[in-house]
Amino acid sequence: MATASAPRRTGASGGVLSIGQVLARLSPEFPALTASKLRFLEVQGLVTPRRTESGYRKFTPDDIERLRLVLTLQRDHYMPHSRIREYLADVDAGRDPASPAAVPPSITPTPRRYRRAELLSAAGAGPQLLNDAISTGLIVAAESYTEQVLGVLRALVALERHGIEPRHMRTLRQSAEREVALIESALAPLLRRTDASSRGRAGELAPEIAARIGEVRSHFVRAALDRLVR
Repeated sequence: MATASAPRRTGASGGVLSIGQVLARLSPEFPALTASKLRFLEVQGLVTPRRTESGYRKFTPDDIERLRLVLTLQRDHYMPHSRIREYLADVDAGRDPASPAAVPPSITPTPRRYRRAELLSAAGAGPQLLNDAISTGLIVAAESYTEQVLGVLRALVALERHGIEPRHMRTLRQSAEREVALIESALAPLLRRTDASSRGRAGELAPEIAARIGEVRSHFVRAALDRLVR
């Protein structure tokens, strides 16, 4: 089992790396690492990369060592984010935190999945609504379903009360597919490359482009609603 150690304070003299370059450097040690996970660790306050004027993340050598420590604590010691934050706080304060090996490993819960009957019960949905959602492609039939699917079915239950049925939502699914195609086209130069840096950069840009498209779509919806209620 790998031993976690405090990040070495190397300073920024070694230069800074983009998120794609970070992936290229750390992926051999942590194959499951993705750009989305790096962003999530930043949201959790476990690493704070610099930002350029244009908003791009830049990681220093210290950031890389901190990430390596965080990922090792997760992988080898099953430590939750709250415990990792405490561990890092001790390191930052110059204290000598307890060795992770001495900390009882946390039991990381497996993401909940729902059998069909459990899904219907949790969502308060009737069997026909789920059948309609599957037949229209809003939900993919499976032996068990994720929390995300539960959220979609709950939304469909709420919409059904207003007379909006799954068949009315086909255009939304088609619109989402067109948006994904648009993003794929925009990222084609990066996606054609096979190096980890390019793939990592594509992974970073995809949700950002999707968010900008979502903002434009929300603008049109709000404008249309304003006209509706005038």
